[in-house]
Amino acid sequence: KGLMPAAFQPVYCATKHGVIGFTRSIAVTANMENYGVRLNTICPGFVNTPILQSIDKEENMGQYYSYKDEIKNMMQFYGVMDPSRIAEGLITIIEDDTLNGEVMKITASQGIHFQQYSQTPF
Repeated sequence: KGLMPAAFQPVYCATKHGVIGFTRSIAVTANMENYGVRLNTICPGFVNTPILQSIDKEENMGQYYSYKDEIKNMMQFYGVMDPSRIAEGLITIIEDDTLNGEVMKITASQGIHFQQYSQTPF
């Protein structure tokens, strides 16, 4: 997910944090400089795609294969969504011109919602 720590996926987690920080920072710049573009991030939870079917295959998981049970537990806890839910979020973020620098979270339990941050001075 990238919005919470993942003990067995620190690099994955760090890169997701980086994407969020980069997107939010560039969005502020675009707004301040009136570039006329909006930048937002979509952070989906578990999505029913072929990659989820590969968890039981050591050749796909590599060093993370030993964590397959923990990953399955997370999938059960957070739920798995249909890809159409992500498409719905994408359409929302494209059509709503007021959204800039937002982090849209899409989860099975809470649906489409946004990460809340404190107000910036810009």
